[in-house]
Amino acid sequence: MNKVFVTGCFDMLHSGHVAFLQEASSLGDLYVGIGSDKTVYELKGRYPVVNEDERKYMLEALKSVSEARVNSGTGMMDFIEELNEIKPDLFFVNEDGSTPEKETLCKDLGIEYVIKKRIPHGNLPARSTTALRTICTIPYRIDLAGGWLDQPWVSEHNEGPVLTISIEPTVEFNDRSGMSTSTRKKAIELWQNQIPDGDDQKLAKILFSFENSPGKKEIAGSQDALGIVMPGLNRYDYNGNYWPEKISSNHNAELLDWIEKHVYLITLGPRKGDFDVLDNTSINKTGARALSDAAKLAWSALMKKDLAEFGLAVRQSFEAQISMFPNMVDASILSLIEKYKNVAFGWKLSGAGGGGYLILIADKPIKNAMQIKIRRKD
Repeated sequence: MNKVFVTGCFDMLHSGHVAFLQEASSLGDLYVGIGSDKTVYELKGRYPVVNEDERKYMLEALKSVSEARVNSGTGMMDFIEELNEIKPDLFFVNEDGSTPEKETLCKDLGIEYVIKKRIPHGNLPARSTTALRTICTIPYRIDLAGGWLDQPWVSEHNEGPVLTISIEPTVEFNDRSGMSTSTRKKAIELWQNQIPDGDDQKLAKILFSFENSPGKKEIAGSQDALGIVMPGLNRYDYNGNYWPEKISSNHNAELLDWIEKHVYLITLGPRKGDFDVLDNTSINKTGARALSDAAKLAWSALMKKDLAEFGLAVRQSFEAQISMFPNMVDASILSLIEKYKNVAFGWKLSGAGGGGYLILIADKPIKNAMQIKIRRKD
């Protein structure tokens, strides 16, 4: 009989866990490695609801499980010692639990690596520990100016800042909306329903590293993780590196109220056909400098609460972006912008990949537009 190994936290045991374990056990005698309380806290910034001894007891009570052990290691690969002791024939993972590190380790050890889709049993609903927790308070983020400078292959041409605001989840923003929805999903996977207490920059680095695991081809910019974790208005100054050289924050309630009053969002339809925002790029020093200058102007305008100058800076930032990334816009988006030019001081896009928003800077309410709530420090 084959030995099959699985590993995970298995907190708040639910039907999704049971279906996963039953499928794994159909391939042989099932051994389960459990993330320790300490490891869960280090990875997710919170302790599990159910402690490691109780999780071990419940797992071993299942007829599908031959043996459960609390993993003795730390980090994402906390199970290596258990793997060496058990010497399984198969390592069984769901698609969302597969990593290049696990696959490489199995190859080196001669263990068959089996990846399966997450499928609920019978007519039962799909379950996850995240879904069973309380309402999620993980925020979104909007970049107001300078977006793309957090990528080294842009800021290497000219240093410059990216300005972001952290947004309360009063609206469930669309996927691929430019609100850092993919990074937010990673934050939910990591921390469940809320950002843990702790140093904001350290937490943002944890989220950035979690999203950008070794072997990932396209690295998500750090403004996504920073913009989600850090409340209020923030400026990140980049100079050819993934992480900013300097971070400046502003939590002035009057300024944040002012921003909320003047930022409006118009929902865009999905982009049609095959689309890659990185096609036809023309990244150069002129474009990067224009993007940097616009973001610096936007920061200065915000500090003065000068709406006309802020709108101009946002517009100039957008124009610098599309000069280097022309696929960000199409005829329908340009036509929509024309519709609002007489009521807005500035505009930019959120979500060039489709399903995003046209962001307008205006002094009067805009019909059918959404407004946002900025996450405060306290």
